[in-house]
Order: sequence, then structure tokens, then C-alpha cells
Amino acid sequence: MRVRFIGCEYEQRRVNKKDKKFAHRCVKLAMALPETALGKHLRGQVIRWPTSVAANYRAICLSQSKPGFIAKLSIVLEEADESTFWLEFIIDEKLLKKKSS
Repeated sequence: MRVRFIGCEYEQRRVNKKDKKFAHRCVKLAMALPETALGKHLRGQVIRWPTSVAANYRAICLSQSKPGFIAKLSIVLEEADESTFWLEFIIDEKLLKKKSS
């Protein structure tokens, strides 16, 4: 029996738009990283995690049970936290130059 989470469909559409926009911005960020070994490694990370957050959030609304919902949500939270780590790492390493206005 599938468990229906009230409001999930609306929330899914709203968050999917934000996730998709964030993923596109991360791809642009990834392409701006330097062509060094570190830049190439981070490029893969920066492209992987926002798409993982979006895909796993979408899967939450298809959960078959409350434990399944919680398990998928924990994956989303973990991936979002990893996203924060990599963005902070890129800033700390000063891998991107500021745009001049």
C-alpha cells in the first residue's frame, strides 16, 4: 500500500523548480573551475551533487512507507550537506575569480 503524503505533490513541483535552477547554476560554476587536477575533481563533484539532491527529493514523494520516506529524506539532507561542503571548499581555495563589474 502506498502512503500518500499530503501536500507532497505541490511541494515537489515547487522544490523541483528550485532544484533544477540550482543544478543549472552549479553546472555553470563547474565549467568555470580551472583546468587543474583539483578543478577537474571538483567539477565532477559540483555536477553530481545538485542533480542527486533533485533526483532523491523527487523519489521522496514516491515513497511506499513512512520509513522509506525518512530514508530518502536523509539521503537528500546528506547530499545537500555535501553540496555546502564543496561550495565552501571552492571558496576557501579561491578557485574562482570575482567578476569585475
